[in-house]
Amino acid sequence: MKKQWFAGMALSALVVLAACGNDSATNGGSSAAASSDGTQTITIGSMGSDAQIWEHIADSQAAKDAKLDIKVKEIDGGVELNNATKEGEVDVNAFQSWAYLVSYNKDSGAKLAAIATTYLEPMGIYSSKIKDIKDVPDGALVALADNPANTARGLLLLQAAGLVKLKDGFDVGTGGTDDVAENPHNLKFELIDDTTGPRVIQDVDLVLIGNTIALEGGLNVLKDSLFHEEVSVDTKANINVLATADDKKNDAGLLKLGELYHSEDTQQYIEKEFGGTKVDVNKPISYLEEK
Repeated sequence: MKKQWFAGMALSALVVLAACGNDSATNGGSSAAASSDGTQTITIGSMGSDAQIWEHIADSQAAKDAKLDIKVKEIDGGVELNNATKEGEVDVNAFQSWAYLVSYNKDSGAKLAAIATTYLEPMGIYSSKIKDIKDVPDGALVALADNPANTARGLLLLQAAGLVKLKDGFDVGTGGTDDVAENPHNLKFELIDDTTGPRVIQDVDLVLIGNTIALEGGLNVLKDSLFHEEVSVDTKANINVLATADDKKNDAGLLKLGELYHSEDTQQYIEKEFGGTKVDVNKPISYLEEK
């Protein structure tokens, strides 16, 4: 009887331990799994040229030395990438500007957090009809991205180029064409799917295109645009970030990703592949949060 009792107790203990182990794997606060040698597996959601960069980082010796096994999962669409991060399908994402993240959180009620800055990828003003930004005619048709963050970003760039003046207190995350206070050239605005920017150059007078899309369309913002963003306090909302779920923002493994991005090896790769169009910005998140 004693032997049977002890055997029963041992079996019960194993069942309880197994159940606890399953709960830890399913519901634990850790953002990514760690192997027996301490290597942490992290899944990064990304797309386009950003995914290409993270594939390079994933294969680097620096990632191995940091004991990170990085998996890159390509997902098309900004909202889809943020949703995947919110739902835990990926641990962190790499694709969006600070303004886009703020706008997504506001619109969706989500709580995604930025954990590192990466780069400013300048938005540019392009045209196949106009050779100089000073020669924009009255009544010119201007195509802007049809999402809040990039619509606002495009309008700020038009203001920097001297083509419009925006209302005081313009919201860099959600401001729209109704916030144009002065429009001396009587520009006409058309909102488009921002991925179609390179394809509509022939159909409009000016089109504002983010550099990821421009690169995919064979355009170099530093060489082919009439006017483009520069790194300054006025463009800090457009700095790209790594984002994760709020409850993972202090995860030690995820925080190593920023260091890997800003490493000399990674920056040399980016310069070679993208011709200087992804301008390295290594700032604390507090810099973005300052008003």
